[in-house]
Amino acid sequence: MSTEGTRRESGARTSTEAGTTTDTEAGTTTGTEAGRAERLRRWRLLLGGESADGTGCTLTGDEARMDAALERLYGSGGRKGSGRRSAGLGDSAPSVARWLGDIRAYFPSTVVQVMQKDAIERLDLTRLLMEPEMLDAVEPDVHLVGTLLSLNKVMPDRARESARAVVRKVVGELERRLAQRTRSAIGGALDRSARVLRPRRLADVDWQRTIRANLRHYLPEHGTLVPERLIGYGRRQQAVKRDVVLCIDQSGSMAASVVYASVFGAVLASMRSLRTSLVVFDTAVVDLTDQLHDPVEVLFGTQLGGGTDINRAIAYCQGLVARPDDTIMVLISDLYEGGVRAEMLQRVGALTAAGVQVVVLLALSDEGAPSYDHENAAALAALGVPAFACTPDAFPDLMAAAVERRDLKEWSERNL
Repeated sequence: MSTEGTRRESGARTSTEAGTTTDTEAGTTTGTEAGRAERLRRWRLLLGGESADGTGCTLTGDEARMDAALERLYGSGGRKGSGRRSAGLGDSAPSVARWLGDIRAYFPSTVVQVMQKDAIERLDLTRLLMEPEMLDAVEPDVHLVGTLLSLNKVMPDRARESARAVVRKVVGELERRLAQRTRSAIGGALDRSARVLRPRRLADVDWQRTIRANLRHYLPEHGTLVPERLIGYGRRQQAVKRDVVLCIDQSGSMAASVVYASVFGAVLASMRSLRTSLVVFDTAVVDLTDQLHDPVEVLFGTQLGGGTDINRAIAYCQGLVARPDDTIMVLISDLYEGGVRAEMLQRVGALTAAGVQVVVLLALSDEGAPSYDHENAAALAALGVPAFACTPDAFPDLMAAAVERRDLKEWSERNL
């Protein structure tokens, strides 16, 4: 979001809309003046109060403190390389922590998260994020977790526990939001994918498949169909029905995707009907499957940034495939390949030919359309491998569709 956009959203949330009045009736003059004064205050907050704002409005109380917090970030000192005075937050973690406390007091959490992200980018506060005082004051969110993970290897010990607390809070919130729906969607798909020819209960009959299988027994004179055989859903068993391999690109641009994928990996690993593996990669490949019981440990096992060797990662994942027809491989990457592109495509082609269902997610985040390598995405599509961005809320249904071996290209066009 732009600086002006953040000012606009912040200002818009500072007070309620003024009521509309007219001057056609006696007694409305006071209401009109009050509405005009309110609009001027809001314009003053939006414009930032520099000499050319033209409002002639003076802010007081909470509105003045809101404006001061916005000015320290978005004022003339808030742009790196502007040649003007330096930013006004002060070069110390306590000063930044006080500012973070101010914005949390005066703005809703959605605006606070935008302002935090802008502060990190505009004021280069990554160094100060390694201070416990600041970490105790931040509003935890996915973007902040990504930044902390990128600093993991250089973070001092005294800040590491505060960072873990921030990460654990975000992960806990994501698990509460996503876990039950994921288990329900995928568990139902696993049950439906197990077909039986002699369903014991009427509720277990798959009527759509049964009708298709018995169309030749339609009796037009009676307007009915007499099924010769029934096709039903299998009931859930404890045996492993699907193998899932999550292969995650940990380059810096994929930070939010890494966070969400780690949470989903932990949820999938908790389902007995799935055997889940989690692999992260840059130019090296790290298997974090043994840490899936704790997504926080998974996240601190990643190292955001660096190059990308998708070919090497897929080569490793090929070695994890023991049952191709029952394996779903999800590659989460922007597809900017730093390894051998031709070999990467050959490996994906070999996996699909063997029966593995390969899915490429260009992003697993709420960010919208990502930047990605369009040429590689087109080459994968030619191999029958869909590549698309997916929001976290849509991921459970995507995996359910993959379990049932539905057409994922069609699914994405209908749902994303």
